Amino acid sequence: MLAELIKKNRSCRRFDEDFKVDLAMLRSLVDLARLSASGANLQPFKYILSCEPEKNAVIFPTIAWAGYLTDWDGPCEGEKPSAYIIILGDKEIAHSFGCDHGIAAQSILLGAAEKELGGCMIGSIDRKKLRSSLDISERYEILLAIALGKPAEKVVIDEAAPNGDIKYWRDGENIHHVPKRALDEVILQR
Repeated sequence: MLAELIKKNRSCRRFDEDFKVDLAMLRSLVDLARLSASGANLQPFKYILSCEPEKNAVIFPTIAWAGYLTDWDGPCEGEKPSAYIIILGDKEIAHSFGCDHGIAAQSILLGAAEKELGGCMIGSIDRKKLRSSLDISERYEILLAIALGKPAEKVVIDEAAPNGDIKYWRDGENIHHVPKRALDEVILQR
């Protein structure tokens, strides 16, 4: 069951913008992150939730989409996320956040996948612009943005090419292919 959920949890970058994700859903996803492991149990994260079109429109232009797809500028009208969760690190609780925000983000995304939503964890953010646009205090470090919504694309896992190329790509039918290295390639010792 967990293996299927992990395989289902692919980075989705095109959404059915008409499908609404409500605040209760976002709160339930953040609750999963809240309950996740945290180094020294510091729990230093705060979250900004957005599911209103006006606020989403402020967040969207601060995010860079799919660096490997150099001929694609990101989701077009009608394919933008219905919601966002911005993960912030509270610098009054911790000075370094390690990988804990990745754990929190993965918990959110697995919860979203379980509820038939798609999501994308994004670290390529114009942090200065986002901070200014949402009036985020300097107390908080902007760590990640998670885009959420109903998927409007198919994402499949492929074996990495024999030459080791792991860059994701889209085919002529707009199916998003994500190459993964073979299991024996990633296990160093057994």
